[in-house]
Amino acid sequence: MINPRIDHLLENVDSNYASVIVAAKRARQINSYYHNLGEGTFDEFPPPMVESGSKNYLTIALEEVARGKLKYHYR
Repeated sequence: MINPRIDHLLENVDSNYASVIVAAKRARQINSYYHNLGEGTFDEFPPPMVESGSKNYLTIALEEVARGKLKYHYR
């Protein structure tokens, strides 16, 4: 089972597809943040915006979406 549940995600995004795209992009940013921590060059990648017990970057990104921490727009 995924946590957070999909109905909590859909309160902050337009569709299932938008939640996947937003969470995947944010998970890559979180991955880059942790990868660059040792090098001291993490200026362009913001740290996780929620406290999470998970070490999985996608789960952290989904928790950010569910809590409304991420805003997005279509081009």
